Amino acid sequence: MMHLKVKYTLIAACLVVTSACSANADSTQNTATTSTNVVANKANTNKAITADKSEAGFALYCQQLKAEALARGYPKALVAKVFNSLSYHPHVVVADKKQPEFVETLDTYLPKRVNDWRIKQARLAYEKYQPELQQLSKQYGVPGRFIIALWGLESSFGKITGNYSVPSALATLAYEGRREAFFRQEFFLALDILQAGDVTLADMKGSWAGAMGHTQFMPSAFVKYAQDGDGDGHKNIWTNRKDAFASIANYLKTEGWRPGESWGRQVQLPATFDYGLVIPKGSKNREQWLEWWQQRERPLTEWAKLGVRNIDGSALAHSNLPATLVMPDDKEGRAYLAYRNYQTLMHWNRSYYFVSSVGYLADTIVAKPAGKHN
Repeated sequence: MMHLKVKYTLIAACLVVTSACSANADSTQNTATTSTNVVANKANTNKAITADKSEAGFALYCQQLKAEALARGYPKALVAKVFNSLSYHPHVVVADKKQPEFVETLDTYLPKRVNDWRIKQARLAYEKYQPELQQLSKQYGVPGRFIIALWGLESSFGKITGNYSVPSALATLAYEGRREAFFRQEFFLALDILQAGDVTLADMKGSWAGAMGHTQFMPSAFVKYAQDGDGDGHKNIWTNRKDAFASIANYLKTEGWRPGESWGRQVQLPATFDYGLVIPKGSKNREQWLEWWQQRERPLTEWAKLGVRNIDGSALAHSNLPATLVMPDDKEGRAYLAYRNYQTLMHWNRSYYFVSSVGYLADTIVAKPAGKHN
């Protein structure tokens, strides 16, 4: 996504999972910053990663950033305050370069991401904030259940938002060099946010990778999508839930959410199904993925003729609603007919697993308890 978070490489499941910061990768290294003192007491596995980086090298790198900030015209007082606060986080470098890799399937992923606690909290929040969710739905065309689902999955309903200084985390990752161009630009966008006065430097906290607040927006996402949900003149996704809700809704609307449509549904496939109709995995970018989607998109009536049925065995709705077949775990796993709002959720985070968890939680929020019927 738009968002950078610690991501697991879901070997058996996802298409090429990319977060917001995987774009514009830049592996340029700063050769003048070699030092072994910083990592002398680190574990051997971390030494290889951080051996060419040091506090001294980070300080020199920040001098370059500071000169560029002044050249860009940022106020001297803001520049002095931010750069006096910067600190080097070698464990952030380790976290970025040594993200865990293991085999996961949707059947193991969903129970962890959408567990009983999260479902309960999501339902309570959906009921508690129903009046404002209804207003947001009218304003942005996005159902409240998806706002709550994204809020719950991104930050555990605002409980886990990160405690890193965002400028320090971004400067550290830019200095690391593997994706310098991206993180350098995010750093200056963070300065833009501070200059606008939407948050103080002390309150600009986030994940180790710079994802911020209830929504876990990177600074670039904040600049594009953040909203002032309560009309107080600030866009505060760190401590203001109303701003966070409005920002989530605005993101989805901006990226093409189609009012009145859902995200998709799990389906059964016939024994003789042609799996060439399933959208492939491993796209090199979103543009290619969307092209593959368009090539395989069909109305529900056509999927029904091909033998596709609802997961409970009932017939698909007689509708011309366009959908594409998605199988996160290939033939061995679940099959979903994905509607175009699925594309919007995949813009937020280009992972079949993440989108499946959002859709599943959103559906569960409004699901009727067993035994109750209309």
